[in-house]
Amino acid sequence: IDFKGVNMVINYDLPTSAVEYIHRIGRTGRAGHTGKAVTFFTEDDKPLLRSIANVIQRAGCPVPDYIKHFPKLQSKQKKKLIKKPLTRESICTTPQCFLKKAKRKMKTTKENIKEKKKVKDDKNGSKLQTVSKS
Repeated sequence: IDFKGVNMVINYDLPTSAVEYIHRIGRTGRAGHTGKAVTFFTEDDKPLLRSIANVIQRAGCPVPDYIKHFPKLQSKQKKKLIKKPLTRESICTTPQCFLKKAKRKMKTTKENIKEKKKVKDDKNGSKLQTVSKS
């Protein structure tokens, strides 16, 4: 799939291989256009960074020195990480104020639905009662 006009890619999870990294950032900067890729990583991701840093450096982009000096990942470790990637906590990019507002709105909506249902049940019940009396 080719998405036209993508000028930035943000990786919230570090790809498990350099090939996967290239595939992800390949959505930006197509057909001679420039683009940026931002990748977030944690301490646990350090073993994966060196191979990705090598790809970035070969492409002519700057790589911080501290990343270049990370130890190489052994092939057994690499295979293990590819088969079973690191598990992470869920990432939420929605600000807390919006989440709280949505929660309040949902609560109000549920209360309104219950009240409407109760009124409807009361109306149906009273009709049944009038029907049964006649």
